[in-house]
Amino acid sequence: MYTEYFGLRESPFSIAPDPRYLFMSGKHREALAHLIYGIRGDGFILLTGEVGTGKTTVCRCLLEQLPENTDIAFVLYPKLTVRELLATICDELRIGYKRANASNKDLLDRINAHLLAAHARGRKTVLIIEEAQNLSTELLEQVRLLTNLETDSRKLLQIIMVGQPELRDVLERSDMRQVAQRITARYHLGPLSREEVAAYVSHRLAVAGGRPELFPPRTVKRIFRLSGGIPRLINLLCDRSLLGAYSQGRKAIDSPTVSTAWREISGGQREAPSPAKGLRFAIGVMVLVICGAVVAAVYYARMAQSDDSERAVQIQKIKPGKIHTEPATLEWPAAQPVEESEDMAYRTLFGEWGASYGGGGPSACRGVVPDGLQCLQDLGGMNTLMRLNRPAVLTLFDSRGRKYYAALISVQGDKATFRLGSETRKVDIHRIERWWFGDFSVLWRTPPDYRGDIRPGDSGQTVKWLGRQLSGIDGAGVEPFNDLVYNKEMVKQVKKFQLANGLNPDGIVGPRTVILLNSRSGETTPRLNGAGGGE
Repeated sequence: MYTEYFGLRESPFSIAPDPRYLFMSGKHREALAHLIYGIRGDGFILLTGEVGTGKTTVCRCLLEQLPENTDIAFVLYPKLTVRELLATICDELRIGYKRANASNKDLLDRINAHLLAAHARGRKTVLIIEEAQNLSTELLEQVRLLTNLETDSRKLLQIIMVGQPELRDVLERSDMRQVAQRITARYHLGPLSREEVAAYVSHRLAVAGGRPELFPPRTVKRIFRLSGGIPRLINLLCDRSLLGAYSQGRKAIDSPTVSTAWREISGGQREAPSPAKGLRFAIGVMVLVICGAVVAAVYYARMAQSDDSERAVQIQKIKPGKIHTEPATLEWPAAQPVEESEDMAYRTLFGEWGASYGGGGPSACRGVVPDGLQCLQDLGGMNTLMRLNRPAVLTLFDSRGRKYYAALISVQGDKATFRLGSETRKVDIHRIERWWFGDFSVLWRTPPDYRGDIRPGDSGQTVKWLGRQLSGIDGAGVEPFNDLVYNKEMVKQVKKFQLANGLNPDGIVGPRTVILLNSRSGETTPRLNGAGGGE
């Protein structure tokens, strides 16, 4: 209704999951780091958070980074009996069983046999239980028993329980101590900060083709106070505010419009906490900060005494430890200032493309449109980078938790070549995950007259380029289009191409699709596995 009025391509604040609108705050990235750490070991992992904080978003990002040899079983509705839980796991892993009269023991035996066979083939199995606060005591005990499925050296099943805060309360009960003691990694996902709310709103507007001026800073501040930083509430509040501004004929959203929208979606709840509650909240935060600092100081002192340096590297920023300086690692060179790593990495990336770099790190990366290039800043795993096949800047964390940047310039076999400052290192690709949680930036060449994602119904030179690209791919058979309109036949071909290349087959030609189309057309660009990068 309001999209055309505000110059938007679509509603930017839909609560439907859409990977194009993915926004990973620092808290989301830290939660993801805990999940990754737990999965790499013998993990039984707990992720909690209030409704709408983005727990499912974090899980989706985790799936993107799991190795290809990983099998996933989902339990989405855990209000089940023990037999139904075991049967659901069998269904998810495609384990055959007698549906009419299979006993719990029979199902468990079949799961165990399947996990042993998968382990023998070098495969890992992960069970993800959503809405785990609804698990009964009996089911929690059964989940604990599933952690007993193991060989002499490792667990056969990695388990992630995702739930609301009351799940933590359940696990603190004395009768749940056996379950709680099995959990190897925990993270509670909190709301966004005010700065993160501003970045979140701007990000979603940008994806939908909107102007950041739609939500001025004072309005964003109001949104933060009313929503409490909960992404789902932010979406509902912003969507209703846009509708309200449209009905009033306004070109920007002001605070009164946001307040009205809040009363409509909250059923008339108070707009802000009382001063007394605010004071108590502030005191509580101060106490938590002080306690956290004391706990952290004791913890780090103990860690400094640990000789388990290999485990310290694996834990990365979650559990700091001893620094490794041997050439085969991705630890930042001790002799070079780490604060210069960002500029050095982006200078290398630009150099791979023969483009001039004027400083500014990611900001400069976003500003290279005049050279016919754009920057994709995204989240993924090595599989993603190998599909894109472009040099990249990776955001890394050393064993003390310091953030820095390195340029990945080539991959040959199982070895990846990096530039860390002025040093060049070759690292086993399977070891990269020890320093990297998935953030990357790549440059890519834009089509002619490119103004953003190509969508069904678009027309012009960009669509003509798309037709040429499709007609030259694997005999796709797409003829040149005289009307220059992205029509149904082209959409069908694009979806087929996206599906074949591991992309979301939505028919929208975004940066990842353009990059892969450029690669398939034989365009001369720097590539990880070809000319233009590496030693």
